[in-house]
Formats: sequence, structure tokens, C-alpha cells
Amino acid sequence: MLIKRKRGWEIAEAKATPESVFFGRRAVLGGAVAAAGVAATVAATRPAEAGWFFSSPKVPLQKLAAMPAPLDKTYKPGRALTPEKAATTYNNFYEFSDYKNCWPLAQKLPTSPWNIAVDGMVEKPFTIGLEDLIKKAGLEERLYRHRCVEAWAMTVPWTGFPLAKLVALAKPAAGAKYIGFTSLEDRKVMPGLDVAFYPWPYTEGLTLAEATNDLAFLVVGMYGHVVPPQDGAAVRLAVPWKYGFKSAKSIVRVTFTDTQPKTFWQTLQSSEYGFWANVNPAVPHPRWSQARERLLGTGETVPTMIYNGYGEYVAPLYADMIKAGVKPTVLFR
Repeated sequence: MLIKRKRGWEIAEAKATPESVFFGRRAVLGGAVAAAGVAATVAATRPAEAGWFFSSPKVPLQKLAAMPAPLDKTYKPGRALTPEKAATTYNNFYEFSDYKNCWPLAQKLPTSPWNIAVDGMVEKPFTIGLEDLIKKAGLEERLYRHRCVEAWAMTVPWTGFPLAKLVALAKPAAGAKYIGFTSLEDRKVMPGLDVAFYPWPYTEGLTLAEATNDLAFLVVGMYGHVVPPQDGAAVRLAVPWKYGFKSAKSIVRVTFTDTQPKTFWQTLQSSEYGFWANVNPAVPHPRWSQARERLLGTGETVPTMIYNGYGEYVAPLYADMIKAGVKPTVLFR
């Protein structure tokens, strides 16, 4: 007799929010910058809480084109989906503002046409339009948990394709070990870029092994339509086992390299925001616990799971590092 034991984060598929339902950065920084010709450090953020909002102008949300795609049932989120309004009006997008309700400022973001440059250690650098990339890669929908380093979380139906498909298209050289991401830097529509001490443009990175893990996902849609500007249009990254700042938004460049990329938050404060940033309840942020998280939409607090509950799929990526004695504060921060 075969007995299947459910993993702790799984629920029955019937309990997921029906398809018909969902189809139908941080707050102000707490400290000053220490500068000596260039910005050296900046006080990091604290866990998000109510009240960190500015008086936003009355700007209508963009009408978003539908983007249906078949559901990949491999990764069951184990939680109900976050209400769409909560997920699309509570955002970290520093290019627009430090405030959580920055979505009105993002509505002027031009998202079409959208091109992505692929360069570095590849067979031949190229630039590809997002529509052409989608045609080559195809689309699917995945329900992922998303965990912010500020200790809030949401569960989102993303539409996109595995990052591994772009890696395969790029044909990286044998010596390539990392992949870096560069976000859009458009001063005509992004008022947050006027904050000079940030190391613009926003950059992030993964190892090539992480990038080709099936969970790593390039996102072009959510809740059955294209990604809203405030959530990272026209294309963003989703790496659900890592803290949210690793999921770069509005990506315009992908670079393959043999050296670890410099990343935005690591450059600002490496003691608090490292390259790895894997979710780990046992390793607190220097100024708050990561043991629990607050769910957007309900306010419920629940225990944080190692690797955000995706350890079955990603823990092998770090097994050799752990055996080699890498400290958890380095590996998970």
C-alpha cells in the first residue's frame, strides 16, 4: 500500500483560489547616508507596517491586456492567493518612490515595445524584443509564494516562463558562472532615480546553477493579465526561495559573467543584504526577526519556512557550500 505524506506547505488543489476569481520598496529608509565622495552606506529598512504611505494623486490604473496561460501544477503554494488589489497596490519599487503606495507614480512607465539585451560571456550578444522572446519560450502560469525581507509575504499567480529558456537561448560560454540583471533606468518617468545616493541602475544576480533551476521564472503577467507597471513590467524575475529584493523588476539587460555580480542592496549595505538572500527563519535581519511573516490581504502572521518552503527543489544547490563550512549568515544573507 502506497502512503503519500503531504509536505508541510501543500494543500489540496481544490482549496486554491479558482481560476475564474483571479482572472475576472520598502518604506522610508531609516537612516542617513555616509558619504566620502560617493555614498558608502545607507541605513536599511525595517519590516513593513501600516502607515508608511504618502498622499498619492488620483491616477487611474492602466487597463491591462489579458494574458491567459496553462497552469503548471507542479508547485502548489499551500496558501490562498493574495487578493489582486493587495498585491498590486503595496509595492517596493524604489525607482518611483520609497513609499509602499507608489503605484500611481508607476502608471506612466512605457512598457511596449520592450527589449532585453543579452551580453557578456555568451556565444553572440544580442537584443531581443519581449514579444519575440515570448514566442520562443512560450507561456505558463505558476502559483508562487513571495517573501519580502521586511517580513511580509504574498501568494501570486505569475505568468511567464523558466529563466532556463533564456539561458539556453543565450548559449553561455563554458566559463560563465553567474547571470546579472539590470533594471530600467528612465529618469523621464522614474522620480525615485533623483535620490542620488542609490547605486542606480538597480542590479541583481544569480549563479548560473540557480538561474537554470526550474523554479527561477521570468514573469510577464500576473492574475491573468500583463504585469502592472508597479509590479515590474514589462518583465521581472521571480525566485521564490529568496527574499523579494532578488526578484529584479523591469529588466532590460541580462549579462553572463565569471565573477559574482555587484547587486543594488549588497552595494548599499552588505552586512544586511547579501548576494544569496535565501529565506531562512533561523537567521534574523540585524534589526528584526525573520521567524514569522505577515500575509498581505489578511494580516495573518505565520511561521517562515526555510527556503520559503521550496527546499525540496533548491536545497541541493547549496549542499556543497554547507559541507564546506560556509556560515549560514553568509549563505542565507
